[in-house]
Amino acid sequence: MAPLHRPPTSRALSSRTPSNILPSVVALSFLALTFLVCYKVDDFAAQTKTVAGHNLDPTPWHLFPPKIFSEDTRHARTVKIIHCSYLACRYANNTATRLPLHSAVSTHQCPELFRWIHHDLDPWARSRISMKHLDESMKFAAFRVVIVEGRLYVDMYYACVQSRAIFTIWGLVQLLRRFPGMVPDVDMMFDCMDRPTINRTENKDMPLPLFRYCTTDAHFDIPFPDWSFWGWPEVNIRSWGEEFKDIKKSSKSSNWSSKLPRAYWKGNPDVASPVRTELLTCNHSIKWGAQIMRQDWDQEARDGFEQSKLSKQCNHRYKIYAEGFAWSVSLKYILSCGSMSLIISPLYQDFFSRGLDPLKNYWPIPFDNMCESIKHAVDWGNDHLSEAEAIGQQGQNFMESLSMDTVYAYMFQLITEYSKLLDFKPTPPPSALEVCSESLLCIADEKQRQFLEKSATSASLVPPCSLNRAGSDSVYSWLQQEETRKAM
Repeated sequence: MAPLHRPPTSRALSSRTPSNILPSVVALSFLALTFLVCYKVDDFAAQTKTVAGHNLDPTPWHLFPPKIFSEDTRHARTVKIIHCSYLACRYANNTATRLPLHSAVSTHQCPELFRWIHHDLDPWARSRISMKHLDESMKFAAFRVVIVEGRLYVDMYYACVQSRAIFTIWGLVQLLRRFPGMVPDVDMMFDCMDRPTINRTENKDMPLPLFRYCTTDAHFDIPFPDWSFWGWPEVNIRSWGEEFKDIKKSSKSSNWSSKLPRAYWKGNPDVASPVRTELLTCNHSIKWGAQIMRQDWDQEARDGFEQSKLSKQCNHRYKIYAEGFAWSVSLKYILSCGSMSLIISPLYQDFFSRGLDPLKNYWPIPFDNMCESIKHAVDWGNDHLSEAEAIGQQGQNFMESLSMDTVYAYMFQLITEYSKLLDFKPTPPPSALEVCSESLLCIADEKQRQFLEKSATSASLVPPCSLNRAGSDSVYSWLQQEETRKAM
């Protein structure tokens, strides 16, 4: 009788199971988990908005080509965004920003131009600034800055052209380093384009506080020091301290009488500027006494910016300032040459230009009869060499007084006075990310990083200048009345 076949036992089955099944299952699970984590990390990075412009659209009110980043791979870009945005500040040394408020009082008064701080903030002297004000301002802002206990947080809404956002925010981070423990908690909306947007007539019932680089008499926009004070790598302009030093040195290399007896302008006329378009018609050394030069920045970049160095543009007795699409950063460099500056009917004002006096620091040129007016200024200057030289020297002296110490002091006083008008306690919104020197250096490209590092500051040995509160300025009179009322 044939033997019965018994079914194999579980032990027999296990002995026949391939030995590599379990490791394979573990490996597949690990790969799946890795893929899921990478997918989630990539998705997280794709939603993170950075000050460099990652995952941001250009401002809709001033369109420019979307930014292109040079990261070699998607993985490299993801790692950079995550590290710079979420880890760089966590491991940074923030000891300097945790000091208690400094109680020292400066013995010297702020420069006269600081009086404009009162004027700029006057619209909110009685109404104060509420969260509703900021919610409405957000519609016109590229980013929001919140400072709490010496830490700076940024909420990005739109990309800024070139590296304006990085360098503007870098300036604010340096302010915290300059005056550790002194900068008050604050909540501010910023735009980074050149034209003011908060019209006084349209917004008279509810003025909106929005910081930018310039303003006009017809706008509420609050002027703030522009990004180029810390550098402009796209056109190879270094920090203000470095540039002014070289411009002044070059201007002193030849005496006034040996400088070319003509008015000089070099820039980009193709920026939808009626002033610059008209200025092109004045390009005749004999007829109008002017030399007008086109600036091709693309060609300059290819040539290493050898022909665009600001220190090499001080060989004329007269230099022309003409606004572009709107306000232009070039004013401070033109005044720094020590040439008699010919300023053509400026519409836009930055924080320092309102401190200039016509016929003392510069020679005003009307838009109407522009060429004739330039010719008249040149002829007058050549007939009155000492007087023309004195105007040029006064312009240069004014710019020398605008040192980075003054710039930081202006930022400090403006933010301090603005913070007093807030009727709420600043708190970073959930979408804001902390920003510090380390995170900005991390997100910047190589050239930007070089410029940023050279413009870094350290704690000031003296407190900022004292803001003059004398007089009947409405901001302070109202605040004093409020303090008295609350004390009763």
